[in-house]
Amino acid sequence: MSDELSKLPPNVQEKLLRLQQLQQTLQSILAQKQQVEMEKSEVDQTIAELQKTNDDAVIYKAIGSLLVKSEKVKVTEDLSERKSLLETRSTVISRQEERIRSQVKEAQTKLQEDLSSVSGQPFS
Repeated sequence: MSDELSKLPPNVQEKLLRLQQLQQTLQSILAQKQQVEMEKSEVDQTIAELQKTNDDAVIYKAIGSLLVKSEKVKVTEDLSERKSLLETRSTVISRQEERIRSQVKEAQTKLQEDLSSVSGQPFS
């Protein structure tokens, strides 16, 4: 495979490398998006459970490996703030994903054009 790759013109090799880099970037963005979505879901579930508890219920908040007694109102505020930040992060990641997907599509199109024009010619 690498022998065949070395037979391609340098500009086509560069475009292929660029496409591979874009695809790796897209995979990284998708992993980040999945992580943010999972965390958002967890925060939503926690807020829902907190709403079911009495206002005077004893609440513990995880801080590192410790559980610290906290007030329900304070924990709810912290979680709501975290949810807002995660929603903003999700929006940013979605925009990045759109932009990278567009770049991948464009790179694929250009590479296919180059490969079709080269395929009829002998490789150097």
